[in-house]
Amino acid sequence: MRILALLCFCLGIAGPLAAENDRPGDFDYYVLSLSWSPSWCAIEGDARQSPQCDASQDFGWVLHGLWPQYHRGWPSNCRARFPQPTRAMTGEMADIMGTSGLAWYQWKKHGSCSGLSPEDYYALSRRAFEMVNRPAVFRQLDRPVRLPARVVEQAFLEANPGWEPDMLTITCKDGRIQEARLCLSRDLRPVPCGRDVVRDCQMTDALFDPIR
Repeated sequence: MRILALLCFCLGIAGPLAAENDRPGDFDYYVLSLSWSPSWCAIEGDARQSPQCDASQDFGWVLHGLWPQYHRGWPSNCRARFPQPTRAMTGEMADIMGTSGLAWYQWKKHGSCSGLSPEDYYALSRRAFEMVNRPAVFRQLDRPVRLPARVVEQAFLEANPGWEPDMLTITCKDGRIQEARLCLSRDLRPVPCGRDVVRDCQMTDALFDPIR
């Protein structure tokens, strides 16, 4: 097991594999992940018949999660001392997360490592989400467009004075803009991301779907 652990560390993947030893509240900073809902729906949500993808919902950037992070690696699935969140708690997060199921999953995988109760973790997640100025230009699209991922990053930087490029990363998946990820201190101040988070999508023609 020691040899396996050393190998995983050398490969830079020790963080997520060490979940059984992760302690709630022991982390360095947060990653606030915002998902572009139309992309998620096209990639997997439609196949799941997720209610998040119904056109009546009008979702754009939604909260994927607030993730405790080490400077290298991340904790997950910690043994929290708090009871699991109730249906009411997760249901109250659906307005910014798309579904209550995602809220429950995010608590189980990430919130359990925050050292906070479910109530406090969800409240902090909502506060982090609401402090971000989400660029209005993306809600104005009336058709799919192809663009460089750096255009999305620049739009966020212009909408949020004080952010620096190394505090934010844009990810892609299956040829589409996937997420905007902002690195935050434990008191939610934007901070530089660790090297395993700053991995910007390099696509120059990523597909960006309009809100449904």
